[in-house]
Amino acid sequence: MAHAVQVSNGFSLLLLKFVANGFSEKTPCLLAICLGLLFSQGCTMLQRPSDIAAPIETPAQPTAKNIPATPAKLPQTGQASWYGAQHQGKQTASGTIYDQAGLTAAHPSLPFGSRVKVTNLANGKSVEVEITDRGPFAENRIIDLSQAAAKALDMIDSGTATVRLELPSGQ
Repeated sequence: MAHAVQVSNGFSLLLLKFVANGFSEKTPCLLAICLGLLFSQGCTMLQRPSDIAAPIETPAQPTAKNIPATPAKLPQTGQASWYGAQHQGKQTASGTIYDQAGLTAAHPSLPFGSRVKVTNLANGKSVEVEITDRGPFAENRIIDLSQAAAKALDMIDSGTATVRLELPSGQ
């Protein structure tokens, strides 16, 4: 490879001297010489690929889809919120499509498909929901409910409510 570099550099210098000595009256030849120079300079730029180490894999950052499901201790008491139209038709972390009219919820750790009874402690209303998503991602919240579940708990207007999560009757 080093020999090729020396030959092409020598050839380039020879062509430059030839052009400098007045060989500009024949344009097609000049064009050919320029192309030859470009080609030979390109060859001098060729390098053997260096041995590049494989990239070091870093652990994936947790996302809604890869947060492991762990059994949560029930009952739980805390703040609930709800999500509606802005998520309608989008894929949830479990792979299902969000339907704001369904009785579903997002929980940080309960397994997908598990069912939980949610009770609004301010009015005593309850609803049973299926966990289909991960969340909520706002602090101090323990569950995000679908719009239909929030309506059943009469918390649409307030947006949040203090709730108790527990296993449904018979489980």
